[in-house]
Amino acid sequence: MQKVRVGITIGDINGISPEVIIKSVYPQEMLDFCTPVIYGSSKVVSYHKNIVQSEDFAYQSLQTAERLNPRKVNVINCWEESVNINLGRATEESGRYAYIALDRAVRDLKDGLIDVLVTGPVNKHALRLANFPAVGHTDYLEEQFAGKSLMVMVSDVMKLGLVTDHIPVSQIAHDITKETVRKKLDLFIKCLQVDFGHEQPTIAVLGLNPHASDHGAIGTEDDEIVGAVILEQKKTGHIVMGPYSADGFFGSGAYRKFDGVLAMYHDQGLIPFKTISFGYGVNFTAGLSIIRTSPDHGTAYDLAGKNESDPTSMRHAIYAAIDTFKRRKEYIELRENPIKKQPKMSESLEAIAGNDGYRDDR
Repeated sequence: MQKVRVGITIGDINGISPEVIIKSVYPQEMLDFCTPVIYGSSKVVSYHKNIVQSEDFAYQSLQTAERLNPRKVNVINCWEESVNINLGRATEESGRYAYIALDRAVRDLKDGLIDVLVTGPVNKHALRLANFPAVGHTDYLEEQFAGKSLMVMVSDVMKLGLVTDHIPVSQIAHDITKETVRKKLDLFIKCLQVDFGHEQPTIAVLGLNPHASDHGAIGTEDDEIVGAVILEQKKTGHIVMGPYSADGFFGSGAYRKFDGVLAMYHDQGLIPFKTISFGYGVNFTAGLSIIRTSPDHGTAYDLAGKNESDPTSMRHAIYAAIDTFKRRKEYIELRENPIKKQPKMSESLEAIAGNDGYRDDR
């Protein structure tokens, strides 16, 4: 079977992104699982290679992804000119080259030259300085692949989706409507089924207000909007519970009883997720026709150039992309040919990389 071709964008060249990418694809064992394809510049990779002090880290420098070497790390030169690297700073230049690398990887993904996309961390301010045409990666990918996505944070203990993500707090309640919650919940159910193998997923939905509105004492949204959508889903046979008060839900460890948790807004979900799973979690973009993952951290400018960054989350993002690609393919094949037997666990990455494809290398 052909190895999965994993496109990895260089991210912000002034942050830790190139460093964690090099550390993730450097071990020889990574080449047993996939063909890594770094979108950026061999000059930038060489600069950060010296920071990592991995003299024997070898890669193939290419102009296009048409002739990848499956036995080596491949670096696609998305630009030829030398660039100024200002470690620890958000600059127009760092935003511009992150954009160039992403755009090139997306085009190759559309053309079938790579199978999945793993994006290195970027700085939204730097992207804005470079006139990036979207708020961030996810919005850009929605436009490029004409779909509506769901941000899902994944670790070996939790899969957490968000109804709203990168919007101001003042806008959250306005955006929580029956239609929005219903659409995001539908995407989450499909994601858990297709991408993570839960045929009949159990899902907990968090309330919008403190104490899930306390039966109308602290707002009506949880009864009239969130609760109403949960009831609809139950009537269609889905196992959806809630709305739950977020503080007690995470504090009691109730999240362990569910295949997925749907939060109403960014901080409601990501603060507990990163408290529990930071450093080995993965940001997964569900709902699109393509597979995209990224690490659970940002550019970490304070660590740039110090060779102190932990590559675990980036490595898990790569494993997650590979695993999801295989699961989606298997899901489609089984439904096209229902008689076909499920492959043995030993034939999949789960047996190699552990639960949900993530290695326990914390």
